[in-house]
Amino acid sequence: MAEFDILENELRGMVGNHYTQVPGVGAVLIKDGKPVFSFCGGYAVLGAEPRHFKMDSLFRIASISKQFTIYAVLQLIEEGKLSLDADISDFLGFKLRHPEFPDTVISVKMLANHTSGLRDGMVYCIPPEYSVRAFFVPEGKFYEDGAHFSPVNEPVGEFFSYCNLNYGLLGTIVEAVSKERFDHYVQNHVLKALDITGGYLPGNLSLNEFASLGTLYQKKDIAGNWRDDMPWRPVMDNFRGIKPAWDTVTMQNPYVLHDDLRVYSLDNYTPGTNATFFAPQGGLRISLEGMYNALLMLMNRGSFRGKEFLKEASINEMLRIQWSYDGHNGDTGDDTLLSYGLGLYQIRGDTSSRVHPQQDIFLIGHTGQAFGLYSGMFFAPGSRDGFLYIINGVGLSEDDVRSKGKFSGNFIWEETIMSALYEGLNKK
Repeated sequence: MAEFDILENELRGMVGNHYTQVPGVGAVLIKDGKPVFSFCGGYAVLGAEPRHFKMDSLFRIASISKQFTIYAVLQLIEEGKLSLDADISDFLGFKLRHPEFPDTVISVKMLANHTSGLRDGMVYCIPPEYSVRAFFVPEGKFYEDGAHFSPVNEPVGEFFSYCNLNYGLLGTIVEAVSKERFDHYVQNHVLKALDITGGYLPGNLSLNEFASLGTLYQKKDIAGNWRDDMPWRPVMDNFRGIKPAWDTVTMQNPYVLHDDLRVYSLDNYTPGTNATFFAPQGGLRISLEGMYNALLMLMNRGSFRGKEFLKEASINEMLRIQWSYDGHNGDTGDDTLLSYGLGLYQIRGDTSSRVHPQQDIFLIGHTGQAFGLYSGMFFAPGSRDGFLYIINGVGLSEDDVRSKGKFSGNFIWEETIMSALYEGLNKK
């Protein structure tokens, strides 16, 4: 449509091979629950047999995955099998307490809103042969000298710190309660209900789904040094057309990429002991089409295509502010996370998390960022207006001054695409 020519030109200009350009980008603009504009440019896969970025291209969607974990948790709560205030120790098979706060229960809600007092450390996804207990006891292989616990001045239940391990534990709890493997539960009860194609294990995708799987890229050399002058280097899901074996998994720890080289079989995995290797915090592979279905359900307060997916009260619990920053009670991630719900967060247009340099708009949703991917999925509460996007690679380090936003705490790629989409959203 001619009215979106400026938006399309801005998105098209993001694709390229220099500085802040990206290998591929896709976006959708939604008004009154209907897609009014969509764009896909660049490539989902580069190399000898390149594939164009498409609406149905699947990508490891990073932290947008968190809301799908919350959907599973809320379904089990609606069935009376779980509660937000439950002690997570009751489901993990061992007593988990912060050593500095031994009398404070760590609840399901604290995991979901990142006030649990737990921390990622260097590794937060571990092989299926281990229990999650290995993170938290001194004799555990992944204890990291207590790095998975907050310092004493960041109390449990009060201090916010974004922690991917929280969602690995939520995935493990979903297994313990449902008696289903985490990926199976989400596939059977969440993705199917929302008519979403995808999954957590590339080897378990159908042949058609696997053929749609995109790769994530960065401009890093083998030693991990960022270099502007080198071609795009594949970082995640670079299978070169060879489908992994069924029920196999590799670790997904961004800080220790060498772990990704080893493949583990799930033949002997016991559900309810350790779902971290599925990456419930970020490992879901879905497309822009799938993201649209999930966002439509949120905007419809739990209803999808005329059927109740979740009760409106459950959606309200996801959307409402569970924690907010008072100047001292959290790590705000460059002042972009100033309040948080359950697997979703809120953006106020008059704060450093804003998506537009001038306009004041309130949004709810989530971004994703890992292995070169940037994604976003937001809507204006009280409406059915929103947007979503996927970028499948970046060529600059987060520490490079050129990657910083110009008017917010967001990165330049996020600022560029979200401000352009917001402008499109407000065209009359």
